[in-house]
Amino acid sequence: MLKQSLQYKLLQKLSPQQIQLMKLIQLPTQAFEERLKQEIEENPALDTGKEEIDSFEDDFADEYDDTGNEKIEAEDINIDEYLSDDEIPSYKTQANNYSSDDDEKNMPYAAGTSFHQSLKNQLNTYSFDDEGKAIAEFLVGSIDDSGYIRRDILDLVDDLAFTANIFTTEERVLEILTKVIHSLDPIGVGARDLKECLIIQLKTKETNKIRSLAISILESAFDHFVKKHYTRLLEKFNISEDELKEVNKEISKLNPKPGSSYAGNNKIAEQIVPDFSIKIIDGELDLTLNSRNAPELHISREYNNMLKGYQESKTKSKSQKDAVFFIKQKLDAAKWFIDAIKQRQQTLLVTMNTIMHYQYDYFLTGDERKLKPMILKDIADQINMDVSTVSRVANSKYVSTPYGTKLIKEFFSESMKNDQGEDVSTKEIKKILENVIADENKKKPLTDEKLAGILKEKGYPIARRTVAKYREQLDLPVARLRKEI
Repeated sequence: MLKQSLQYKLLQKLSPQQIQLMKLIQLPTQAFEERLKQEIEENPALDTGKEEIDSFEDDFADEYDDTGNEKIEAEDINIDEYLSDDEIPSYKTQANNYSSDDDEKNMPYAAGTSFHQSLKNQLNTYSFDDEGKAIAEFLVGSIDDSGYIRRDILDLVDDLAFTANIFTTEERVLEILTKVIHSLDPIGVGARDLKECLIIQLKTKETNKIRSLAISILESAFDHFVKKHYTRLLEKFNISEDELKEVNKEISKLNPKPGSSYAGNNKIAEQIVPDFSIKIIDGELDLTLNSRNAPELHISREYNNMLKGYQESKTKSKSQKDAVFFIKQKLDAAKWFIDAIKQRQQTLLVTMNTIMHYQYDYFLTGDERKLKPMILKDIADQINMDVSTVSRVANSKYVSTPYGTKLIKEFFSESMKNDQGEDVSTKEIKKILENVIADENKKKPLTDEKLAGILKEKGYPIARRTVAKYREQLDLPVARLRKEI
């Protein structure tokens, strides 16, 4: 049975301005510049640079319903609310301490011929029949960015038949792979695994006793060598420790990822632009926002003239009313965008300033052991903002410090209790763990159990499994793989 009824609901919705602000806050400097360019291209009412004469009020009319949709008609527009000859908008009176010639620290990125294109160019120096050239180009296309072909020869033969209509044999593909692809530069490219990659590189070098021994070890005892079972290697090949040490030194000179060493392989490496800069001036910390985050924006004077022309017009046609309605929309959008940028600047500065003072000792000394335990909520409570806002600032922003450019989220860490019951940062424990491993006897590296005992003696009672977790986070191998001859 159908029936009608009334139901009241209380809904909380974000306004378009709030959504726009959140999206702007999470953008790093370089992405923010792209977003700024896009907005300027899409909104002709928005202009950049300094304006000689300001002719707008900052307080545009806000005539929107609860869904964020505009309900104003062209006849209802009060032109005087948009034009003012004697007032300067508030956003033009704000002090701007950022200059277009401020120092900006960028990390350059490589450009040039791509890795795969370089390999294809080298194929032009070989003589092929049509089928051989097609197979060689297909093999080059199958090489990943590290320089390996990680597929079986049979799979490559099948793909050649299905995708290139080339019916060949495994022997033919293997012949081109070993005689052509493996001779391309960088040496070792086209290998199917690490073992083959290292052997290819050794065979291209001038032969001597140590290199011949290294090839024999890799060919017949690769697993023992990788797992650093040095005692077994000494017994199997009947060699001295000095000879094994020379072999280890020779192999360590080889490149395990020949493709990644190619400069042109970085198609478009991300350019890191610090969003903040922290300097030590007269023993005090000084925080500045990158000037590229503080663009000079204003409303286009052309739109001012358009509205003046409409005001002076005595008769208003439908097309004129539509034009004014369009202008009004663009003016509001421009005003929102300018306000959002100003709020973005304030939010970034307030958040980073609070982080800087929270970790004051670290920024003064650069000693990671002085990093305090800090979570997002600690900063959010101090600046009276939501945790999600702090997260947007921390996750994608960088700060230039006297000790290098750091990702802001790296300053956040959990806390643990030391033997005195004090809260210490997990980063402090990781730094001490890293120093202990760096100073250990590499012939007898410390196990996780022994590392846990050393940390306990230093006042950090943590379990062995926690030590293992921190060691993995530091990208440090287990004791057996840290062993040296």
